[in-house]
Amino acid sequence: MLQLLLFCLGAGVLCAQSGRPRIAVGGISHESDSFSPTPTRLADFGWPGLKTAEFLPLHEKAATTIAGYIEGARRYGLELLPTMFANATPGGPLTNETFDTLSGELIRRLQAIPKLDGVLLALHGAMVVEGHPHGDAELMRRIRAALGKNIPIMVVHDFHANVSPEIVDLTTVLVTFKECPHLDPKDRGIQVARIMADTVAGKVKPVQALSKPPMILNLIHHDTFKLPLKPIVDASKALEKQPGVLAASVPGGYQWGDVPWVGPGAIVVTNGDAALAKREAERLTGMLMDLRPKLTMKLPDAAEAVRMAMAADKFPVALIDTGDNIGGGAAGDSTFILSELLRQKAQGWVVVIADPAAVDAATRAGIGGKFEMKVGGKTDRFHGEPVLVQGRVRSLHLGEYIETEVRHGGARYHDMGHTAVIEAAGSTRDLQNLLVVTRKRSSPNSLHQIISNGIYPERQKILVAKGTIAPRAAYEPIAAKLIEVDTPGVTAVNPKRFTYKKVRRPLFGLD
Repeated sequence: MLQLLLFCLGAGVLCAQSGRPRIAVGGISHESDSFSPTPTRLADFGWPGLKTAEFLPLHEKAATTIAGYIEGARRYGLELLPTMFANATPGGPLTNETFDTLSGELIRRLQAIPKLDGVLLALHGAMVVEGHPHGDAELMRRIRAALGKNIPIMVVHDFHANVSPEIVDLTTVLVTFKECPHLDPKDRGIQVARIMADTVAGKVKPVQALSKPPMILNLIHHDTFKLPLKPIVDASKALEKQPGVLAASVPGGYQWGDVPWVGPGAIVVTNGDAALAKREAERLTGMLMDLRPKLTMKLPDAAEAVRMAMAADKFPVALIDTGDNIGGGAAGDSTFILSELLRQKAQGWVVVIADPAAVDAATRAGIGGKFEMKVGGKTDRFHGEPVLVQGRVRSLHLGEYIETEVRHGGARYHDMGHTAVIEAAGSTRDLQNLLVVTRKRSSPNSLHQIISNGIYPERQKILVAKGTIAPRAAYEPIAAKLIEVDTPGVTAVNPKRFTYKKVRRPLFGLD
């Protein structure tokens, strides 16, 4: 117990022996693309080297949900007891072995805490497991079976959660991020910690209701700071100011989850008023359904997007590679835009591609050495063919960086693995064509992904970001224009590129 107390004091959190409510914190977080052919395994979560009880210091200075739980514990007098937090870069569904191992370890640690008063969990909400379409709901079912139905268990989900009725029934409180790009995870953690403190003190008795409209809200429309979604998000924020309403969430859903309860929804939590929760949840989803005439999509393909970027009169132009959305589970090695940049002889571009073999080749060549090999398109058949890149090795890097601002997801520490910057053929001293190859997939949520490699984004003409909404918080402040590109891949924004087998039908946006 002394060791635990010293750990908690070192982490700067309220912990055991304080006489305050004893609240466990942890989670298993993964955004799973049902259409990805690459399963997510234990190694992707860092297992067996995952340091299960040492995650709090990694989050304390960040802006994540866990950081919000830490801050909330300080504000509202909770003992925060760490269990484990496991997360992996989005990808294909978890194997059964992966899910069983991680869930078993989390439950074992929860059961090991004596006199537990409540549980705070950070779960993504779009986890898919080989044997369980709604992995988060199955995790909650197992936790309830282990801890009983009376202990309050409160969860924060990502904005892209596919919320099912089952998980709403199994949780005491379920809240999702309100913002996309995700700038509010810490705020949601603080909010739920406050509700937990009031619940265990007997001040409130949360009840919640879920409403699911028959639709898919295409990711291209998920920017909550703009029309058409902003008024609905604003309505959820205003609802939380009404008496008796504890929380209101309108998750956008995750369209690459081939699961029964795919799509957006509304969850309203009230203080003991089930009828109010149901009525307001249905009002919010009615607003979602009213958006249907505005949910149109017409995006340029890679060839047209590159032409548009080259013809622009202000720079840099950011090309948003929606089909290779790393934060959505894609491979990170799509070559469709790179191929067009080379074919059209564009100048002053930056592309980041995950390709460990290319990193190895650049390392062997050394700084200033000749580079000539086919890059990208090596993970699967969905993201293009490998493309021949010729040039020289400009620099080599460790691949670690820090984002101090609040960006998508709120993470502070990032690791791309070893990286290499290739100055490709066609470069000039003023307009360099720069290919960044990384050992690990890394979502472009931060400009420091390229700045840490010695690249000044404002000096380039064309920046390629592999995402859809996630890069906006980083790229919009410096880009003269963002162009969303309809590229193929396992995160292609056109759902008609995929064959859905498990979703409920009919669904607007799919049928």
